[in-house]
Amino acid sequence: MAKVVEHERFKGIYWVLEEEKRKLATKNLVPGFRSYNEQIVEHEGREYRIWSPLRSKPAAAIVNGLKIFPIRSGSRVLYLGIASGTTASHFSDIIGPSGVIYGIEISDRPLRELIKVCETRRNIVPIMGDARKPDEYSMYLEQVDVVYADVAQPFQAQIIVDNAVFLKDKGHVMLAIKASSIDATKPPDEVFSREVEILEEAGFKLKQIVRLEPYERKHALVVAEL
Repeated sequence: MAKVVEHERFKGIYWVLEEEKRKLATKNLVPGFRSYNEQIVEHEGREYRIWSPLRSKPAAAIVNGLKIFPIRSGSRVLYLGIASGTTASHFSDIIGPSGVIYGIEISDRPLRELIKVCETRRNIVPIMGDARKPDEYSMYLEQVDVVYADVAQPFQAQIIVDNAVFLKDKGHVMLAIKASSIDATKPPDEVFSREVEILEEAGFKLKQIVRLEPYERKHALVVAEL
């Protein structure tokens, strides 16, 4: 029988312990509802959704030793490149009904899938928009605590910088960097360092950078504070 314990560092995140294995999980905000094909574990009358590092970059970063996770109950999050909402659904569990996620997505098909999720997860607001053009969706937003970006674009750090106009003072950014989308000819570490430099030049303070292997090749998650 599975046992569920709180994560040793991050409130709202859990470990499911089963047969000497442990899996990351979040408590289901909408019991009885799957946001995608995730595994559900029941424990003491509550549902927990397995948060696989193979499906979600923040989960991979947590498993790989992330020390700072700024999303918590009540957080307001701007999510750039939300796609169909796999990772966002776990953020939704963590922030709870008092938080909100503003999800920016440029592509029609994943946005349609996201809208299905949002019909049940009312703390996610789907917005069609181009993360490179924040002026186009600024009328839908308020100041947020965290800007999270997962966009396969050449100027990933600059996109974060441009969207920092929505970030509260002392707010955090989380940037999932895909090195090959920026420059496939350079070593990933060199690409990661340059993206961090762009953030620092814009006034951000680097808190941590975590490589995501073996779950994602040539990827890293950066956490920085404004």
